[in-house]
Amino acid sequence: MHSRPLRYIGLFFLLSLICACATAPAPVKSAESYFKEGEAAYASRHFEEAITQFKKVKESYSSPELSAQAELKIADAYFENGAFIEAAAEYESFRKLHPTNEKVPYALYRQALSNYSQITGIDTDQTPVKNAVHYLEMFLAQYPGSEHAADARAKLSDCRAKELAYENYVGNFYVRTKKYPSAIKRLNEALERFPGEPGLADTLSYLEQAYRKSGDAARAEEARKRLAAEYPTRAQERKSGETRADELPMIIFKDSGQGK
Repeated sequence: MHSRPLRYIGLFFLLSLICACATAPAPVKSAESYFKEGEAAYASRHFEEAITQFKKVKESYSSPELSAQAELKIADAYFENGAFIEAAAEYESFRKLHPTNEKVPYALYRQALSNYSQITGIDTDQTPVKNAVHYLEMFLAQYPGSEHAADARAKLSDCRAKELAYENYVGNFYVRTKKYPSAIKRLNEALERFPGEPGLADTLSYLEQAYRKSGDAARAEEARKRLAAEYPTRAQERKSGETRADELPMIIFKDSGQGK
C-alpha cells in the first residue's frame, strides 16, 4: 500500500543526485596551472586565450609573485596582439603596483614602445608621438645603461623628427593660407625646440617665405642666409628651382614597427 509513494520518493532523490552531479562546477585549477596554460597559449600566439588564463592567475590571489608575472604577461600579450592602448595601460599599472620589481625597467621600455607603435600619419592626432617622447625620455633618464637604451635613443630621435615634421607641416599650411604671423610664430618656436635637427632646413625655408610674403624683407634675408650657411644643399635646391617655394610637401611617416 505504501510502496508506490516510497518508489516516488526514491526516484526523486535519485534524480536530484544526478542533477547535482551534472551541475557541479569544474574543479578549480591552481594558479600555477593557469600560468602554464597562459604561457602555452602565448607561445602559440593565441594571445586572447593567454590573457584569459593569466587573468585567472591574478584572480586566484594565491601567489603575489606569480600574480605580478601574470600582470606583465597580460601586457605583453596585448602588445603582441597589436592592442597597444591596452598594453600601455597594463605596463603603467604594473609599474605603479610593483615599483621595486626588477622588471620595472622592461615595463617602462615597453610602455614607451606601446605609444610609439600607435604613431600613424602627420595629419592625425599627435598624442602618441608626445607620449612616446615622454616615456622614452623617462626610460633613458632612469636606465641609461639598459640593454634597450640604444633602441630607445633611436626611437626618440625618430619621434623628434616627427614632431618637427608636424611643426613644419602646420607652419607651411599657414604660409599657403596667408596666415603669415601664425606661420612665423610657429616656425620660430620650432627653431628653438629642435636645435640640430635636419628638418630645420624646411623650417628655415618656410620661415623665409613667411617673412618675404608678409613684407619683412630684412628677416627673410636673415632666414635665407642661415639656410645657406647651415643647409647649403637645400639652399641650392631653392636657388636652382628644384623645390617649389610654395609647395606643401607630402610627408609620410615610415611604419613605426614594433620594438622587441
